[in-house]
Amino acid sequence: MSPCEPSSPIRLLLCDDHAVVRAGLRALLSSTDGIEVVGEAGSGEEALAAAARVRPDVVLMDLQLGGGMDGVTATRHLLADGGSAGSAEDPGVPVPRVLVLTMFDTDADIARAIEAGATGYLLKAERPEELFAAIRDAASGRTALSAPVAERVLARMRSPRPALSERERDILQQLARGLGNREIARALFISEATVKTHLGRIYGKLGVDTRAGAVAVANERRLLS
Repeated sequence: MSPCEPSSPIRLLLCDDHAVVRAGLRALLSSTDGIEVVGEAGSGEEALAAAARVRPDVVLMDLQLGGGMDGVTATRHLLADGGSAGSAEDPGVPVPRVLVLTMFDTDADIARAIEAGATGYLLKAERPEELFAAIRDAASGRTALSAPVAERVLARMRSPRPALSERERDILQQLARGLGNREIARALFISEATVKTHLGRIYGKLGVDTRAGAVAVANERRLLS
């Protein structure tokens, strides 16, 4: 490409389980230069298939996608296999950047998305200009965070909170639903002994000694999704 030629537009894949939201985003993004919506998906599974087909530079990913694969799991798969949906036919497929666009800003959601490899985390309440800038930043490999999200990340760095594992967060989530050890074991396909072991670790990390105390601290620190 010669210096006088314009750069190629950013190829964007939309993933949101609400068709109206996708239509709104497509209409909004068509009003800005340098961004081209090349595909849509209504679920995590559809996002993987679409990414393999259209090879986007950036995937705009919602976290809550109804039934099936959620946004965090889809993000993890996209970054693991470059959007090829597990196919080894073309190992040269570039890995897309994933920019989360969601309504949820809990510590648990932010941590899960970042751990999965998301380049950015944006809230749906942002202004269009912020969304455009975040997409461009994500395409360039720069971190893009909504101001409230950035504040929460900085607060966690200044005052580190207990680092719960994904399994511990799963158990804490079930605990908040009021389930007993046997019910949690059945829901997560693990033994009651394993549940008890994880509960002991959760209590230690949260500085509590009761189930009610663990749930109260988790709600206070926004550790639950």
